[in-house]
Amino acid sequence: MDKGRRQARGLRLSMEAPFRPGQLVRVDLAGMQVEKVTFHAAVTDAVGNIVKQTSEDPPKYLVRLLFSFRGINEVEVPAGRIRGG
Repeated sequence: MDKGRRQARGLRLSMEAPFRPGQLVRVDLAGMQVEKVTFHAAVTDAVGNIVKQTSEDPPKYLVRLLFSFRGINEVEVPAGRIRGG
């Protein structure tokens, strides 16, 4: 396999790598609304654990936060707002 195809294959695998239940992650909740709670722009680095994947296309995950904000401690978050913790 040539170098370009290997790089493209590696990029595709890293972009599609799913998060695992229990994995510690950081999520960007800035501007998201969950129930009646809107997270402010400063909430860009909330820490939590993956509970499960809730959607494949687009990929979304249920994340249990390590804090509760006005009674909200679980949020469904698009994969693009999640990074390994």
